[in-house]
Amino acid sequence: MLYQSIIAAGLFLFLLNLVLNLRSLKTLRRDEKVPEPAPLISVLVPARDEEANIGACMDSLLKQDYPNFEVLVLDDNSSDNTAAIVQRYAAADNHIRPLSGETLPPDWTGKSFACYQLARQARGSWLLFADADTTHASHMLRSALAQALRLDTAVLSGFPRQLATSLPQKVAIPVLYFIILTWFPLWWMQRAKNRPSLAIGQFLFFPQDAYWKVGGHEAVKSRILEDVWLGIEVSRRGGRQMAVDLSPAVSCNMYHNVGAMLEGFVKWVYSVASLSPFGLGLMMVAAYFFYLAPFYSLWRELFVAPTDLRALVISQVGMILLMRWLVDNRFKEPFISVFLHPLGLSFLFLASLLAVARRALGAGVRWKERLYSRESSVD
Repeated sequence: MLYQSIIAAGLFLFLLNLVLNLRSLKTLRRDEKVPEPAPLISVLVPARDEEANIGACMDSLLKQDYPNFEVLVLDDNSSDNTAAIVQRYAAADNHIRPLSGETLPPDWTGKSFACYQLARQARGSWLLFADADTTHASHMLRSALAQALRLDTAVLSGFPRQLATSLPQKVAIPVLYFIILTWFPLWWMQRAKNRPSLAIGQFLFFPQDAYWKVGGHEAVKSRILEDVWLGIEVSRRGGRQMAVDLSPAVSCNMYHNVGAMLEGFVKWVYSVASLSPFGLGLMMVAAYFFYLAPFYSLWRELFVAPTDLRALVISQVGMILLMRWLVDNRFKEPFISVFLHPLGLSFLFLASLLAVARRALGAGVRWKERLYSRESSVD
């Protein structure tokens, strides 16, 4: 009885935190006005083996209704047709400037070095780092700039809509926002100017001076989760970072197959393990007891050995499914994903076990055909 009551109380607190987060989360609005004069915005897109995504990204960026922008795309030593596709777009539209990436230094992660090279070539007073697998509504630049000016941010980031079309995507992808928004008190973290919030690398929007004030991506050159650490550096220097709901204006189609999805989840968990193995262990224990174990308890109550705790267990599962629906509905995820929650959490646990094993064996983590390990001096 005590155990089940603790789980129910914890779930209620997570539900309360989620509601506060969703209520406080600001959203990019379509009806924003362009400031006069409109500052130059440099959209910076690192691209490595992105031939499946880069065309849709370029199409969406070229449809922006903002009057003053440039798009720099850096081909990071791709082995596919990424560079050729970007060259075709650049030949047809002078908004686009293609760049070729330099050889990766041994103490840098690939994405950080690509972003650093892009920033050095940018002419804009605002820098938007956008992943090559993102697509953007026509009002994105206008809305993002208006929101950043209104909030007086040193970096504006947030939550793009994560497209989930295949069954594996519907199982695993929505779990990420669910974990973040039920556990992190963003409603509290974003109230103070210099308090850490959350930065997501699919969309990072800086005033140019704020970016270079923290040293740019060079300050986080060895970090696999460079986006999170860049946000931390901004907060350390007294800048304000804000995470907003980007889903009306930005979408992302990451991890097209199970292998890529598992690789991406392992990279994320490996980075957490590098920072704090104890913290990762605590998170996974909490995730099991609060977000997965209630489904096993419900199975026992309904089909194995019913007890007088059935109502309490049903309320636990009900709160989990309600939280999943609130998150998935906000970010337009498929409704079926709510009921795939136990499978999604199980996938996260599998990725965690693989990440811990890689960390323990010194095998490092692989991303975009590059291996990052302790020996490479990359965290």
